[in-house]
Amino acid sequence: MELLLIRHGLTAWNSSGRFQGRSDIPLSPDGLAQARALADALADEAIDAAFSSDLQRAVTTAETILRGRSLPLARDARLREFDFGSWEGMTWAEITAAFPNAGERGLTSARDYQPQGGEKFADVRRRVRSWWKERLPFAGQRVLVVAHAGTLHALLAELLGARFDAMTVRFSHASITRLEWLDGAARVLTLDDTAHLRAA
Repeated sequence: MELLLIRHGLTAWNSSGRFQGRSDIPLSPDGLAQARALADALADEAIDAAFSSDLQRAVTTAETILRGRSLPLARDARLREFDFGSWEGMTWAEITAAFPNAGERGLTSARDYQPQGGEKFADVRRRVRSWWKERLPFAGQRVLVVAHAGTLHALLAELLGARFDAMTVRFSHASITRLEWLDGAARVLTLDDTAHLRAA
């Protein structure tokens, strides 16, 4: 199985540095352009199954990629971003001002997030693991997954295990990460590829 892991395109909240989490924010005009660039980049590739978070920024990105294909999109709430609880809609500066302990690990340390009323990374991993266990029958196919940075970090943690902990991983908006799943093991083929955005 080959997994095409896509982070959704930009939203206005992304551009202003606000934590979105479960907030259902649509793609911005820039995000829509990124989704079209993804569609162009993947136009000649066969896709056998497609899944996305049920939040509209992921759904719109996925539907743009799949436009013109007779392939259904399966939306799944287990692929949603972190539930950021009381952090939702806030910038990192606002979060650390309101919750001083939040800043101990830093903005990019998602595995250490503990938002009040929200999820921890272990919670995200549990629901992503539940989703993944149902996907194994797609062995031998190319599977599109459109989700969020936190979800994709959780999925890589599940598939790569200890190897993931040693990697510095960033998922840019509308990036493509390719994984091969063979004989119960994952291998990274490409990571956070954004060449299609520069070309566009």
